[in-house]
Amino acid sequence: MKGDYQDLVDEISALLGAPATLENRDFRLIAFGAHDSDDDLAMDPVRTRSILTRQSTAAVRSWFEGFGIARATGPVRIPAAPDAGVYRGRICLPVRHRGIVQGYVWLLDQEPGTPGPDPAALAAAMEVAQRIGVLLAEEAKAGADLSREFQAVLTAGRGWQQDMAVAALRAALGPAGDGLHAAVCVAPWPGEAPASVPGAAAVCVVPRRGGGAGEPGDAPGAGGAGGLALAVLLRLRSTDALAPALTAVARLLPRPPEPAAAGVGAASGAGGAGPRKPAAARTSGGASAQAAGAGGPAGAATAGPHRMTAGVADPVRGLADLPAAWEQAVAAARAAVAEPRLGPVAQWSRIGPYRLLASLGADPVADPAARPLLAPANRELARTAEVFLDCAGQAGRAAAALGIHRQTLYYRLGRVEQLTGLDLDAGEDRLLLHMALKASRLA
Repeated sequence: MKGDYQDLVDEISALLGAPATLENRDFRLIAFGAHDSDDDLAMDPVRTRSILTRQSTAAVRSWFEGFGIARATGPVRIPAAPDAGVYRGRICLPVRHRGIVQGYVWLLDQEPGTPGPDPAALAAAMEVAQRIGVLLAEEAKAGADLSREFQAVLTAGRGWQQDMAVAALRAALGPAGDGLHAAVCVAPWPGEAPASVPGAAAVCVVPRRGGGAGEPGDAPGAGGAGGLALAVLLRLRSTDALAPALTAVARLLPRPPEPAAAGVGAASGAGGAGPRKPAAARTSGGASAQAAGAGGPAGAATAGPHRMTAGVADPVRGLADLPAAWEQAVAAARAAVAEPRLGPVAQWSRIGPYRLLASLGADPVADPAARPLLAPANRELARTAEVFLDCAGQAGRAAAALGIHRQTLYYRLGRVEQLTGLDLDAGEDRLLLHMALKASRLA
């Protein structure tokens, strides 16, 4: 589906001789045309931010909507406003379907005194925008219509009830149900499901399981369970092409809070703050998707045990393995909280030992031997033991990673053995302690 949008945006760019961008009605970027101009004014702060963070700020949105674009049925010209970071005027093509606005196509207008697109070209571009509107409306309708069937699959108990739920979802999807899909979990999710997610076959909100306790030694239950998770069933074109899925997921995650500032220019990044690194570039395994985490609900936590993360399961063909894929997605989202280096978007195939640990239950019980080490007062000892075991018991590497002298390391490891009663020279004792420390992050 994303490829369809990109082709249509490229068609508009060719018709009007200017790079176009497509955003949905929530001002989330869907596709954009290539930009090869050397004119710095063509990439003003608002356009740059839209492409890099995949979404405009609320202030920019309100400013543009003030020109009546949500009610317009034809092209709308918006003048430049340098104070707001808009150095070039815009042409907005409303994307509508059956009288309802579905999104907007944006183009940079010509300089004053320079002839812009002729009426015939604009009319042709509006016809393409109408085709985009049909796609956006169908995508939103399909996701909303299947939310109940999708939710039933994810919440049904194992056995005949789950089999019946899978059969119902397959029937609702039709031939597309036999295609390739990836299950995605975004948690914690603060409310209702979004109206649409690009590339999604179905979207729903389900009760959340598991939390993430942060660092070993934190108070038990700091991560907590409960609340809601967003479930997304994404269509894929091939098992090797996960980038579109990671892009779509990254758009659902919130961007870091910005310092309060007055005026559209400050809100849109025109005040000089550099663009943040795209969230999809920080996904586990270094995925090179271009999207940034800008689409999540405003104010969602971005750090600590309650931060929003996403997990992506391995691709599945057909729906028979969808329940198992959902478990993978949940496990990956929990792992991204436990190990920030894995996230904010973690793929199940790349979460290492958490593939096993997350399957042990939503509330793993600390082994009695490790329980004293996991007390808040022994947080530094727990961290020392975990780094030592992560380094395969190599004292030199562990001391360097911790920034301490080897003798200090040996002293701390001795204290660990005293507290736990375990022998760190014994392989099975090392394995037990390593698993207990990793599992404690998932508590």
